[in-house]
Amino acid sequence: MAHLEILVEEPSAEAALQILVPRLIGGDVSFRIHPHEGKPDLLQSLAGRLRGYANWRGRTGTRVIVLLDEDREDCRGLKRDLERMAAAAGLPTKSAEPTRPFMVVNRLAVEELEAWFFGDIVALSTAFPGVPATLAQKRAYRDPDAIRGGTWEALHRVLQGAGYYPGGFNKIEAARRVAQHMDPDRNRSRSFQVFRQALELAAAD
Repeated sequence: MAHLEILVEEPSAEAALQILVPRLIGGDVSFRIHPHEGKPDLLQSLAGRLRGYANWRGRTGTRVIVLLDEDREDCRGLKRDLERMAAAAGLPTKSAEPTRPFMVVNRLAVEELEAWFFGDIVALSTAFPGVPATLAQKRAYRDPDAIRGGTWEALHRVLQGAGYYPGGFNKIEAARRVAQHMDPDRNRSRSFQVFRQALELAAAD
């Protein structure tokens, strides 16, 4: 039976994925989500974690999923760095070995995880009824992966404009509330669908 170790940048990603992962891969696959205190923390600890996972190679079906926000960085360079760390630990990745057994899948949320929430405006407006369902028709939000100025900042502005979080944005609570209503099949974020495919591949064995 497959087991997934999912490494994410922060607790808000953990909150969303605790709800979303069972919907994406079913209840028969076990998983653990490991949140970090931001991207620098994850990247700093990643090499050591991967070396530790290298000792698990005898455990059949274990896969490691690394999810990072792109954060307007060079996505190819960031992905290349992740691939190099996996290779240094002796762990084959899906990108490097597309037709052979792999243990690591590296994926980016473009540009941040909150783009996935804009990818499902129905879920967003259901979780926060003050947000209009017509938001998806506005030019700025038609492509959730291309929202300018940072997607978490955009989400904060939208929610504050609808009367939520006047005293400060609670990313964890917002992530949990939106994820409860998300339908993976209708999500318009390409990076969400790429991540979904990665989970499905990792859980297949």
